[in-house]
Parts: sequence; C-alpha cells; structure tokens
Amino acid sequence: MRQTARPHELTPEAFGDLLAGAGDPAAVQALRRGERSWRLLVVRALLDAAAEAPAGPLAPPADAWRLLARAGAAAPEKVDELLRYPHVGVWAAHTLRRLRGSADDDAPLWVHLGHLHAIAAVAAVRAGLDFRTAVPVRHGWAVLPTLGAMRLPGDREPWGVAEVSARDGSVLIGGRPPAGPHWHPLTRLRADGCTLLLDDTDPYRTLRAPALPEPAGPAARWQELFDSAWTVLCDTDGDGARALAGGLTTVVPRPRAERFRPHSASSGDAFGTALASVPDDGEQFASTLVHEFQHNKLSAFMHLFTLYDDPGGRLFYAPWRDDPRPLGGLLQGVYAFSGVTGFWRRRPHPLGRFEFALWREQTAHALHELHALPATGAAQGLTGLGRRLVAELTRRTRPWLAEPVDERTRAAAALAVADHRATWRAYHLRPDPQTVRAHAAAWTRGGPLPAGADEPALVPGSPGRGLDTRAVLLRWLLADPAGFAELRDDPGATVAGARPEDVALVEGRTADALHTLRERVLRGDADPETWVGLGLAARAEGDPAGAGLLSRPELAIALHAELGGAADPLALGRALAADAGGGGGTVRRG
Repeated sequence: MRQTARPHELTPEAFGDLLAGAGDPAAVQALRRGERSWRLLVVRALLDAAAEAPAGPLAPPADAWRLLARAGAAAPEKVDELLRYPHVGVWAAHTLRRLRGSADDDAPLWVHLGHLHAIAAVAAVRAGLDFRTAVPVRHGWAVLPTLGAMRLPGDREPWGVAEVSARDGSVLIGGRPPAGPHWHPLTRLRADGCTLLLDDTDPYRTLRAPALPEPAGPAARWQELFDSAWTVLCDTDGDGARALAGGLTTVVPRPRAERFRPHSASSGDAFGTALASVPDDGEQFASTLVHEFQHNKLSAFMHLFTLYDDPGGRLFYAPWRDDPRPLGGLLQGVYAFSGVTGFWRRRPHPLGRFEFALWREQTAHALHELHALPATGAAQGLTGLGRRLVAELTRRTRPWLAEPVDERTRAAAALAVADHRATWRAYHLRPDPQTVRAHAAAWTRGGPLPAGADEPALVPGSPGRGLDTRAVLLRWLLADPAGFAELRDDPGATVAGARPEDVALVEGRTADALHTLRERVLRGDADPETWVGLGLAARAEGDPAGAGLLSRPELAIALHAELGGAADPLALGRALAADAGGGGGTVRRG
C-alpha cells in the first residue's frame, strides 16, 4: 500500500478529450490512478486526525491499519482494489469531517472510526489470512464492505460490536458463517464487457448521511435493466461504453421514483459509483449511468487540476436544478449534461428527440453564463483551465443547436425551457422594493412603466413542486399518449404537483389554460407556477403579456401584490413587455 512519489500525468490527447467531456478507457484509467493517490491522502489524514480520538469498545484504528497492511503484503492488488472502493472514500471523508467538527450524524464517532476494522477484515478475507477482529454493529447489522451484511439476532442497542474471524478459509461474523437467511450478500450485475456491484448494505453508500442496509430484494429486475442499459450504451456510443465500464464499479439501488423523474447522485468522494432509483427502463438506466459517470470524471479531474476559485460562495441558475447552485455545481452540471445531451442525440424516438432538444438548449444557456464570468484575479471566478473547459464543451456542443428537430418536439422543448427559467426566477429572485414602488406609482397614474429595472436580488426560496412538472407531463404526452390520456382528469395522482391547467397547457388547449390561470390570479390564489403558466399560455395565444410575465415574473408578482391584487395580470404582463421593449407610450390597463 505504499504510494510511489511521482506526479500524475495525462497525455495531451486524454487531457483534451476530458476537457471536452469525452475520454477513452486510457484517460479513465489515468483518472483512476489519480483517485488512488487522492484516496490514500484522505485516509492518511484521517489516521493522523484519529490518533487521539477515543476508540470506544473497539481496538484503536492503528490496530486495524496493521491488519490492513498485513493483508496488503499478502495480496496487494486485492487490497488496493478495496481501498479504491467508492464507499471507502465516502467513509474516510465523512469521518475526517466528523473529527474536524464540520459534519454530524447520530452515530458515535467510534462507530465511524471502527469502520476501518470492517475494511481491514474484508482485506484479510480477500488475502486469505487467519485473523480475529471486532467491527461496529449498527442497529443489528454488521457490514463487511464489498461482501455483504449480517443481521445479528437478539435485542441490541443501536450501536455495538461483533467479532469477525477467519481460520483456514472459514469466515464467521458474530459467530455465524456468511450464509443463510441472516446473511445478505452483494450482487454483481454482469454484461458482456462491464460488471457493476449492486451495493445495498454499505453504511456510506448513500453518499451523504450514513444509512442502514436496505436489501433491495431479488436482483433479477436490476440485472434485466442492466442488460438492456448496456445494450443501449454500446449501440449508442461503443467507445463511451467501454470508458464507462473502466470507471464505474458500483450502483447503489434506491426505491423507484415517479415515472420520468428518476433520482440519481454521485460524489467527488466516491469515484466509481452511481446512486440510482429503480429506472423506468433500460434506456433511462443508460442515461443515468452516463450522467453520473460524467460527474465522476469531472470530480476526478478536479482533484488533479483547479478549474475555479470562488471563495465568496456565489450562487447561479442551473437549468437542471430547482435550487441555486454554486460555481462548482454549475460546472459539474454543464459537464454532466453535455454527456446527457450527446446520449439523447443518438436516440431517434420522440422522447429521445425531446430530451436532446431540451438539454442542448439548457446546456448552451449555462455554458453562455459561465463564459461571461470573469477570470480569476480581482474578481474570483474560473481559472484559465476552467475557461478552457467551458470553451471545449461549447465547441463540442454548439453544432448540436443547428441540428434539425421536428416542430412539435422543438415547441415542447421550448415550453419546458421557458417554464423552468421563469419559475426559477419567480421563486429565487426578488426585485428591489424601490423599483416595485416606482412601477406601482406609474401604473396608478396610468402612464408607462419606468424603463428598465434594477437587478433583482437572489433570495433562495422553496418551490412548492418540482420545476420540471410540466416537462414531465410533456414526456408522458410524447412517450405514452395513452397513459397521458388516463392521467388527464387527475394529473396530480400520477405526476406530483400537476394540475388540470398544466395538462391543458402542454397539450395545446392554451385558451382554456389561460382562462383558468387568470381566474386563479384574480381570486388571490396564485403561486409562481400559476404566474408562469399564465405567461406560457398568453405567449401561445399571441398575447404580448406572455413576454412580460416570462421575462420578469418576480417583478410581475411583486407589482401585483403592491397594487393590492386588483390589477389584471395580463395587463401587467403587457406593460412589462412594453417596458422590456424600451417603454414608450401608454399601455392599456385592461
């Protein structure tokens, strides 16, 4: 386990490919080597920080390290593979944060420190050693990373210990062999050219707060989905599939999410893993793997190179998130969605064309915003290399904007784009109160609104529903028209947060939607989704109010409130549209 003191290098070809969001298997292997060094540095820092920490009922971490070193001498490659396991990285980073006081959870510190004994036990098992040690028990579960978890019988305290031993190849966990109904082994998902470990037991698999094992049940369905996903990946981009197979090692299964709303995640502490809800089908699973592997690659790249410097913690609009994101998160997003866009670009069916049309626009928007940021210096922002990454991603994705998409799909994507941007503004931006009062005074006098508007302040809000709600309805309409027809009467029962006027809007009954949404505003029962929906419907009906409501929904909402809720919302939208167009002339109020 000795780290050789040498710099990590990327060939010019690999460096350029990774900057552009690509990367062949050789480039991915270079990233893996860098991640090995990163992992050893974090574990070393953890051991140093834990030197004086209480070990509770377990032996000191130094004892676990000695067993780990003994196993490493006997089987170096197997132990090296274990230390590179993604959730070992999450454990080391989280425990180090606990030691430094920057993280918290409900487990005693000794339970986290003691996880090193479980890692060492697995290393010894892999190396075929005879040994005896004790490992933490969490609510009756003793977990051996990469192998599985033993459910120990009897009433137990939340936190305890269990002995793990091996002699002549026979392993016992709490006195029981790893077999039978109390033992939950991990499953390997296998395809021709790729194998992923389905990990539903590791305490650190959820990438954030430690969690108890949640056996996913029979893995046959996951294997079926993986077979289909791997076929899609190979058919879509064979070189990319091979690179992914060389980097991803683990999938963390999560419960099924709503259709067309998969949940997935990854972490810079856990190169090689993707957390994923049960996908709708193999194609969605393939898209999720592409998405999270892009995050994996960029995280590993940023462990080697500095792309930005933003100590001020500024927040930005990210077109794939409901919440404002820091600069690092925005960079991660454009990198991931450049890959997602490239994936859907090669999927020719209606849903695939919609995803391509949607994400090419959103990715281009975010890249434009990043390009406009200042370089690091007096104003902190992107480094020179960060600007080069943005330029390379832009060079790769810009030609996609000119590729033809049928009119129906283009219109659906445009609706989803405008909806997300405007609703995000309505929730997270606040106009200056003085600007609102000046607009209200001008409105009351019957004159034109003041030209221009002050820059609104970013005040993160709490959206009442997912900002993708109408986009999800569009996916239903494009991919499953029969299913869409069935949800029409009670859309909220199928798509969380959806309303009948949303259904009318996405299927083109915009006059009906306009009437319903306007009446809701006039009743005083409007939320940001209502205002933005009104703008979308007005635009579709050719009413200039749509442009005003969609460009500055936060100002429309604040101005309507300042006027006591009495103003016609469409008239406000028209006035704001005239203002945005340069003002001039009196705008009719009703």
